[in-house]
Amino acid sequence: MPRVIGIDPGTVSVDLCGLDNGHVFLDRSLPTSEALANPSPLVALLDEAHKAAPLDLVAGPSGYGLPLAAAHDLTEDDFRLAYLAVEGESGGIGGLRLLMKTLARSSAPIVLTPGVIHLASVPAHRKVNRVDMGTADKVCAAALAIREQTERRRCGERDVSCILLELGGAFTAAVAVDHGRIVDGCGGTSGPLGARAAGALDGEVAFLAGSISKRLLFGGGAATIAGNPEASSETLANPTTLRGRLAWDSYVESAVKAVAALAVSVPEVTDVILSGRLARVAGLRDEMKRRLAAVLVEPSVHLLTGFATVAKQGAQGAALVADGLAGGRSAPLVEALGIRKASGTVLDYLYVIKPADARARLGIA
Repeated sequence: MPRVIGIDPGTVSVDLCGLDNGHVFLDRSLPTSEALANPSPLVALLDEAHKAAPLDLVAGPSGYGLPLAAAHDLTEDDFRLAYLAVEGESGGIGGLRLLMKTLARSSAPIVLTPGVIHLASVPAHRKVNRVDMGTADKVCAAALAIREQTERRRCGERDVSCILLELGGAFTAAVAVDHGRIVDGCGGTSGPLGARAAGALDGEVAFLAGSISKRLLFGGGAATIAGNPEASSETLANPTTLRGRLAWDSYVESAVKAVAALAVSVPEVTDVILSGRLARVAGLRDEMKRRLAAVLVEPSVHLLTGFATVAKQGAQGAALVADGLAGGRSAPLVEALGIRKASGTVLDYLYVIKPADARARLGIA
């Protein structure tokens, strides 16, 4: 059976989850700031795991994603499309580009996996003028959610329909799953208000900003609204000021609206799966269930628990994807998701600007 590792490159931490014959052998979390500043410990973890017993596959930190691609085959254009960053870009996930270049030199067999927009199961009309429908790690988190639903409901992957609501340390995103396939999604930069990030921007706000930087996309969220940009999850969820209450009400309702919007793409959905750092805030699941009752019929709300102790859900899902791609127990899950059939680029469905202009902005000919 395969020996694999999944990596989740979060805003707060970079997590690694390793599976050997379906059993966890690696369960680690490194602060993102440290991993980007000095990738050596992360590379060492991969190399040590590979030397201990050869790894069959590593699902690497894929950013906005690519159709399945081996790390050692990536071109400069691939890096720019996966991380939507040019040389010298310090904001956003631009730092992951340099991290991935370092990881590509590892002895481990690393691949980049697709984002939501690359999946053939998402109809083309839902991709119009979209780029961030859910990064590659959101696809991986959805894989874990589908796996848990098959166990909870004792059914096959094709019998699972749900909406995954990812309440991350910076962003909020949502992914719609219909009969085991991802059919829609709203990513962190195009979706609800996040704990740190503003989510989708009003077009007039973008105009008034004058220019939109990557750094701007990572700010303006609930913590900023509360007046405490470094506020913890618990502080946000237990406001003691008017601004704090404004921030929390906006944050929760924005998440509920995202679920309501995606319910259009998943007829009669009732299951909502909560993942991410803020999903574990005391009382949030009950509050989400109460509010979702206004938009879904008898909603069933569950926390995505996973099977590892330390690594985030995205890393665990990435390990499942790697296992499935390597022919392990998760092969039916990967088949249902259509990971191997992913194609295209994140720029293929742009009409409000020309794809050629977007490529030029990234420095791609």
